[in-house]
Amino acid sequence: MKQEKTPLLLLDGISKSFPGVRALKNVSFKLYSGSVHALMGENGAGKSTLMKCLFGVYSRDSGRILINGEQCNFRNSKEALLGGVAMVHQELNQALDLSVAENMWLGRFPRYSKFMPFISPRKMNEMTKKIFDSLGVNIDPDEKCKNLSVSKRQMIEIAKAVSYDAKIVVFDEPTSSLSDSEAELLFQIIDKLKKDGIGIIYISHKMEEILRICDTVTVMRDGELIETRAADKLTTGEIIRLMVGRELADRYPQKAKTTGELLFVCNNLSSQKMPRDASFKLSRGEILGIAGLEGSGRTELLESIFGLREASGDILIDGKRIENKNPRDAIRNGFALLTEERRKDGIFGILSIMENSTISSISKYRIGPFISDKKRKNATDWCLRALRVKAPGAKERIENLSGGNQQKVILGRWLLTDPKVLLLDEPTRGIDVGAKYEIYKLIIDLAEKGCGIIFTSSELPELIGLSDRIIVMSDGRIAGEINAENATQEKIMSYATTYL
Repeated sequence: MKQEKTPLLLLDGISKSFPGVRALKNVSFKLYSGSVHALMGENGAGKSTLMKCLFGVYSRDSGRILINGEQCNFRNSKEALLGGVAMVHQELNQALDLSVAENMWLGRFPRYSKFMPFISPRKMNEMTKKIFDSLGVNIDPDEKCKNLSVSKRQMIEIAKAVSYDAKIVVFDEPTSSLSDSEAELLFQIIDKLKKDGIGIIYISHKMEEILRICDTVTVMRDGELIETRAADKLTTGEIIRLMVGRELADRYPQKAKTTGELLFVCNNLSSQKMPRDASFKLSRGEILGIAGLEGSGRTELLESIFGLREASGDILIDGKRIENKNPRDAIRNGFALLTEERRKDGIFGILSIMENSTISSISKYRIGPFISDKKRKNATDWCLRALRVKAPGAKERIENLSGGNQQKVILGRWLLTDPKVLLLDEPTRGIDVGAKYEIYKLIIDLAEKGCGIIFTSSELPELIGLSDRIIVMSDGRIAGEINAENATQEKIMSYATTYL
């Protein structure tokens, strides 16, 4: 009988509970050298908790962790890194005022020599460039992180993980902020790591890339391991069924074809580098998608409308010219903006779900000069039910939720303001397929009630499946407009490269 080779990593019978919640129930997981193993499940399924137990962020209630057959008990992430386990997080935690090289080597700065214990910027830059060159990454080590796009900052985190000479690398939604070309570069990097014998745990909700690059798929649901199978034995439909426990025949809900009268007009909106003279209209009940490559100006357009960027041009609501000099004006004028980076400018991590969900509509909950916690809790409970947020309750700190559940809470925050125009920047980034469907349905329900929706997405099928109409941006300008019924990915990409 052929003896099974020793796994590079064995998580054996891991269980973990929090007050009122059993997050992991006897989960066992194997990872082999030179393989890519996908870990999938809905938000709140237990993926992040399992990885935090591996990294020593959480102490497990029971179970064992073995690397190359030897038991490990990491007490924190530093010990995990020294033990050969690195992680590329979806949420970026970088020192934005420091350079790329300084972020790469933070906490382990190279010195001139053992006799000269001073930091060597030259050595640090050389080491950074050497790693970047080996990975095919083209980023200046001297550049400040705050000046870089989210996608470039993500590539820095990938390079940083590689710099630890890790035996195991965990990727958490690594392509959520990457363009198609950057994602291709990532897949090349993963292939190189795989050939070097590194074991990779790959967490993603993007079915196509899972089936393309992974060898094995493990699906979790409600803190339990549901099934582990070879990736080439699975289909997208089967993965969805295992994740959500039910069939999900249509990935995009049906939407009404009718729209109302003109709601919003944008004329020649410009802001520094981008957008440049953006003009378009939005009707009540219309879902307008904004497509474009990374750096095309999609995010900048939404931020200019919302008053986060100083801009020139005219904005009209119901035929009346208004000025959004800042977000407070924008909210007062009926706008809401769900930002792309929830951890950086979306959530207040140390505050509760209730505080996060009601902060933008706080005046609604006044009784005389006082704020009614009962009213706030009722509003928060509605958000938790409507968006199916997995959380112990309204008083739980939002930082303790999974990324996707944090996103739902922030969306609920803006729904409580009853916006006329809802601006959504990558609303389903890092969210599982079942939760995506719920958010799509909620967006469509809002549109059917007369709200105008403008949303950006890096996923072209999502834009085509959800939008009534799509405008495509290129180099800060609107390059074209397509009716969603006639839209194809090829047409969108053709417009997206117009000014490049």
